[in-house]
Amino acid sequence: MSQEQLPAGAGKVAEQYPEVWDAYAELGKACAEAGPLDARTRRLVKLALAVGARSEGAVHSHARRGLEEGESPEALKQVAMLAIPTLGLPAGVAALTWIEDLTEKCPPGRQSAAGPAYPAGSGKPCRCD
Repeated sequence: MSQEQLPAGAGKVAEQYPEVWDAYAELGKACAEAGPLDARTRRLVKLALAVGARSEGAVHSHARRGLEEGESPEALKQVAMLAIPTLGLPAGVAALTWIEDLTEKCPPGRQSAAGPAYPAGSGKPCRCD
């Protein structure tokens, strides 16, 4: 992931402490290569870990990357549903809403948090106000 694609806080760390960021990125690569899981499975596991940590920012980040990598919104939402028996209904519902921040489309004419709603049928996710 390039520095331009990083969430604001992580981008700031990468910019101010490049040696730390490079080491962190290498650790992530080593962990990803430490076993037999394929990229799709790793992405869903990372999303599930973010849900378990109750980190809205991390859920957004992993859901966004999943969508960019072609993951279906339904698969991402199922991760939130799988959290309910282990973490409880409130945690699962919170995770679902965080995922839906990225998977639900703005109705025509609505304003999103990032600007005007995407054109109907564009397939681009956005957050509705």
